[in-house]
Amino acid sequence: MRVALRFGIHQQETDLTIQRFKPAVTVAAIVERDGRFLLVEEETAEGLRWNQPAGHLEPDESLLQAVVRETLEETAHELTTLGLLGVYLTPAGDGAYLRFAFVGTVGQAMAGRSLDAGIQRAFWAGADEIRARQDLHRSPAVMRCVDDYLAAREQGRAWLPLESLAYLPEHGGAR
Repeated sequence: MRVALRFGIHQQETDLTIQRFKPAVTVAAIVERDGRFLLVEEETAEGLRWNQPAGHLEPDESLLQAVVRETLEETAHELTTLGLLGVYLTPAGDGAYLRFAFVGTVGQAMAGRSLDAGIQRAFWAGADEIRARQDLHRSPAVMRCVDDYLAAREQGRAWLPLESLAYLPEHGGAR
């Protein structure tokens, strides 16, 4: 966007380029079963890394649709979302990631379903095992989400209700 500014009586016109901060919107599924969390091991530029099932929001997709899709693509599990754990902003180089972390449950993995390119495996790991391997985490959000999940559960805190999220398609006129 270009902005023309006029200064006093000199009527000097100056063009300024305004750079808007636009973090990449991502979603993640926090799934715990019997004290173990569902994770994926994925190829990255830094080598194999651990992450929750996670990925980018796609055009014309709600946050809930994105987390269900990403979980299925990366783990072959269908996710049932229960609530929103939290929203995490993580700086990364010149940009940032804005992660919406959802709590959910999964059934058995779908037999024969292949995983997304770059995903080596889906697996279950306990919080202590995840904490001990922070050198393998894709981002600091991996451990933070596990810790926040455990703290909320221990304190009996409810997840943020899914009704607190709204998807307003462009043609709906809302901003």
